[in-house]
Amino acid sequence: MGSPGLPLKLKVGKKGYIIVPKAIMEAAGIEEGDEVIVEVKDGIVIRPAKKSVDRERLKEMLRQHVQRLKSIEGRNEPKPGEAASLSLEEEFEE
Repeated sequence: MGSPGLPLKLKVGKKGYIIVPKAIMEAAGIEEGDEVIVEVKDGIVIRPAKKSVDRERLKEMLRQHVQRLKSIEGRNEPKPGEAASLSLEEEFEE
């Protein structure tokens, strides 16, 4: 089955939306409007409906993204709970 993926914690909005970060979408080959399959197993698995995901490519792209973030001068990592009040949910409000 391959090596385990990189865990990523996402927040579910009021209307059930989950915002998938751009780096994940690019690495998985998912584009806006694409369909995904949601499976409930030992947890929840979300995968592209018609495209295969190169897990090694995904992991490498995520590692590169993290390195780019770490290289930002003056970058401050939020302390636990500091970003709890921030939400992108308004983007999906109708």
